[in-house]
Amino acid sequence: MKTVQLNIIGLTYSQSQSNAYALLLGEENGPRRLPIVIGAHEAQSIAIALDKDKMPPRPVTHDLFTSFALSFNIYLKEVIIHKLKEGVFYSYLVCELDGEIKRLDSRTSDAVALALRFNCPIYTYESILKQAGIILDEDKTKRRVLLENTATPKKVVDIEKSHSQDPNKFSRLSDTVLNTQLNQALEKEEYEIAAQIRDELNLRNTHH
Repeated sequence: MKTVQLNIIGLTYSQSQSNAYALLLGEENGPRRLPIVIGAHEAQSIAIALDKDKMPPRPVTHDLFTSFALSFNIYLKEVIIHKLKEGVFYSYLVCELDGEIKRLDSRTSDAVALALRFNCPIYTYESILKQAGIILDEDKTKRRVLLENTATPKKVVDIEKSHSQDPNKFSRLSDTVLNTQLNQALEKEEYEIAAQIRDELNLRNTHH
């Protein structure tokens, strides 16, 4: 099964969930982006790893896991986002110990946080990117991976404030309206809302 390497584009605040963030991954040498909703603690850990000039005085959990693994010569070779089910992404940690390869189940947010610390690649399958990827209009958006404070991840881009949205309300809208709202969310760089609309459209397609 064909894999596609992903790079971290940045983090944004969730527009509809408190204490949640949207992690934006992008395919290497391609236009498709994969928004993944993650928790505040995982976003903080990813922000710390991205901003190496502002390390915390004490190691966070992912730092401790990395130090523990390296102390026993366990290396994280790659991360694979291998499944998408009901809007949830599932990942593997592909680890090596004395030449033996092991795959461990992991939350995608934890897997990305560890990939940054081990400096290893992140992959997903073409089928997942085809199903869940979105294409951004680069002429209308600004890209800036800037996390000003590792204690509280800052918004990567300046986006227009929007009203909180109930994810269930998307089920009451037509496909035409949803596609229009998806385009509007992408133009405003509201990736977490775009991910919710994308998931609703994908759900409808699987039921047809």
